[in-house]
Amino acid sequence: MGSHSSRTESLWSRWVVASLTLVLVWSLGVAPASAITAPELRSQRSLQDLQPDMHGRNLQQQEFLKASLVGFDLSAADLRGAVFNSSDLQGADLREANLEDAVAFSSHFEDADLRGALFRNAMLMQSHFKGASIEGADFTDAVLDLPEQKALCKRAAGVNPVTGVATRDSLACR
Repeated sequence: MGSHSSRTESLWSRWVVASLTLVLVWSLGVAPASAITAPELRSQRSLQDLQPDMHGRNLQQQEFLKASLVGFDLSAADLRGAVFNSSDLQGADLREANLEDAVAFSSHFEDADLRGALFRNAMLMQSHFKGASIEGADFTDAVLDLPEQKALCKRAAGVNPVTGVATRDSLACR
């Protein structure tokens, strides 16, 4: 339990820093500097190895900042602890991908295939899921904006094949 707690605290810390930076930039009305940040540099390095077909790959704790992963096949990929800040995953195939403890701040999952995916303990604030297929996805303890959570509940169905948790239950749908 100790490693899970420290991993969650680490993810939370990274999410808080990213969120506070964005809030500060937006509130000051200042355009972000053109210099590349260390996280963006790490993200660019990890993106160099990405290909449109990443089925089943181990991508644990990878950073995808402002990454365009439109239509990528990330099905059955191990994305535990990955960070997708301001990333575009529209139309991506994430069937049965493991995104436990992932952080996806202000990312786009519109029309993505999320059937059977694990989003347990994921931070998904300001991310969008319009048109995404979520049958059997497990969002247990994931943090979502309330409007997104309600929209997902309207089409939640199925049971996750790994955890046995119903999608509606994982989203705390009423």
